Formats: sequence, structure tokens, C-alpha cells
Amino acid sequence: MRFFIFILALQQLYVQSVAQDFDFFYFVLQWPGAYCDSRNSCCYPKTGKPAADFGIHGLWPNYKTGGWPQNCNPDSEFDELRVSDLMSNLQREWPTLSCPSNDGVKFWTHEWEKHGTCAESELDQHDYFEAGLKLKQKANLLHALTNAGIKPDDKFYEIKDIEKAIKEAIGFAPGMECNKDSSHNSQLYQIYLCVDTSASNFINCPVMPHGRCDSRVQFPKF
Repeated sequence: MRFFIFILALQQLYVQSVAQDFDFFYFVLQWPGAYCDSRNSCCYPKTGKPAADFGIHGLWPNYKTGGWPQNCNPDSEFDELRVSDLMSNLQREWPTLSCPSNDGVKFWTHEWEKHGTCAESELDQHDYFEAGLKLKQKANLLHALTNAGIKPDDKFYEIKDIEKAIKEAIGFAPGMECNKDSSHNSQLYQIYLCVDTSASNFINCPVMPHGRCDSRVQFPKF
């Protein structure tokens, strides 16, 4: 019996050590116009077409040395009831464009079980999703870009000007990821902001993501 308890204790310590082993978060925001303009499978959620704004892709624990932990606690499953008070905000700010059209639960389940469980030493499930919603509001990227004259109007903009506008708004340089549409235009796709382990404050990125963008990129309509 004592041996069994000892094994359980070791397993719990292992889960805790894995969950605590990260250095910062990537907070990733996605432009829906670029997602839908470059994929064959773009479907609006059951709640309807999202607003023409950046949507949350995820809040991902990462290592300063590169790489990331994932699927840290298989016993911690996504539970809609734990985020029931956030549901309308999640549908609006953290939507999915995957097909077939769905209610977003599968997407949030994936984000929690792959990424969120690796931050449980800092954030429980409710805190994790609430932190993402607060960070989006705090960053307010579309406002920052439009104030700099950079609008989702299918025109092309200097990537350095996009980076400058975001840095001036949040205080730190972003990571950028672009994709290609069917005409091979480089499009603004995802923006990576680095956040401390409390998921409260933007910080300098210890390591930048490996996204690629041309010097001029299209900001597609949505």
C-alpha cells in the first residue's frame, strides 16, 4: 500500500514539474482574412461570421531555448462548465474558422489540453482562457494598426511599418508570420506577442518565432 502511494506521489510530482517547466508565453493572434484567403477549408462558426478583427489563436507556453512543452496533464480535460461565464466572449474573440462549421468547443479543447495544461502551475482552466481574452483587449492590435494608417483593405504595406506600429502600441517588438494566397501574395497572417508566465504582461521575446514575411505584405479584407 505504501509503495502504491509512493508511486502516485511520484506521478503527481512529475506532472507538476512538467507543468511548471516553461519560461514565457507566445500569445498568438490571427487575421481571419488571411486564413480564409489562402485555405480551401474556411468555415464560419455556427454563431456566424466573426468580426473583422484579429482572433485569438492561442496562448502557448514556450522555452527560452526554443521548443515548447505540450500535453502536460492528460487528466486535465477541457470542461465547458468551468468557462461558462466566458463563453460569449470566447465565441467572439477566440473563434474557429475550421471546417465543418462548429461551436468552437473542439478548438478550445485542443488549446487547453495541448498548451493550457502546461501552464497549470500558474493558471487554472478559467484563468487561462480569461487571460487570453484580457491580453487581446490589452493589445488591441487592429486599433494600433489602423491608427498608423494600416488597414485591412487588400493593399500592401511595409512589414517594418506594421512591426513599428505594434511595438509603439504594446512596447515590445512582435513576431510576424505571413502566408501566401492563391496569387502568391505574402499576407499578414499571425502576430506573436510574448507574455510573462503570469500571462499578464507583454515582454521582450526571448526567442522569435520562425515565421516568414516579404518586405511588403498584403493586409486582406475580411
